[in-house]
Amino acid sequence: MTSIPPLPAASAGLGLRRALLDALLDAPPGAFDFLECAPDNWIGVGGRYGEALAELSSRHRLTCHGLSLSLGGIEPLDRTFLARTRRFLDQHRAALYSEHLSYCGDDGHLYDLMPLPFTEEAVAHVAARIAQAQDALGRRIAVENISYYAMHPPLPGRAALDEAQFINAVLEQADCDLLLDVNNIHVNAINHGYDARGFLARMPSARIASYHVAGHYDEAEDLKVDTHGAPVKDDVWSLLAEAYRLHGVRPTLLERDFNFPPLPVLLDEVRRIRDVQADTAGAAARAHG
Repeated sequence: MTSIPPLPAASAGLGLRRALLDALLDAPPGAFDFLECAPDNWIGVGGRYGEALAELSSRHRLTCHGLSLSLGGIEPLDRTFLARTRRFLDQHRAALYSEHLSYCGDDGHLYDLMPLPFTEEAVAHVAARIAQAQDALGRRIAVENISYYAMHPPLPGRAALDEAQFINAVLEQADCDLLLDVNNIHVNAINHGYDARGFLARMPSARIASYHVAGHYDEAEDLKVDTHGAPVKDDVWSLLAEAYRLHGVRPTLLERDFNFPPLPVLLDEVRRIRDVQADTAGAAARAHG
């Protein structure tokens, strides 16, 4: 497995998006601790964009978050794409590679992250594919809990798991890590009527490699849409603080994919991540005397 120094636990990052390239290149030193990009959108890109990526990855630590492996799908994993991804991760010395605990292909790309059934059969299927991906990439990966808006109905005669049981079982069988998306927990808890803090408490601390926070859209009181196109809500900030208290501080990324405000506005949210991390460290120090 590839050995690259991990990010400091108390670090706050920002998504590397093409619309932000010029602003990120001009950002003041120390404005963020790392950048995250999707290799799927950057592999083979040259010209001005490729030069900007190379410049940013030479200045800043980089993490990578995949979009199209379709770890839960039924089509064979794309070995050519995995090999290209491995070269990209090695080239940019990515401190973390993550993907989604979902599928996104069915005789073609679906351009969405589809939930898996919470069954033992699905656990075995996706865990085996994660293990194959880790072998091909030469590194541990983290899988992210996704937001979803419909659930698979129970299969007759088969015991169903709940989402937390499903995630824990996949992580254990695949021996991989977890990228814990705090906003997704909040969105799912509202949409599906469960307790977000109770769900959070059931996540395995030792396997959490990093966190994501993002904004969402309030369609209705009981329907939230995970858009990554708005500021982080206060309830999500509170849940992030609870995650740190329960599981410890980890590198945390602010996700923003569109409706970009000026960079200083995004950096205010990055600073808020740092503030929550510092508050958690201070509380822990006081608790220990």
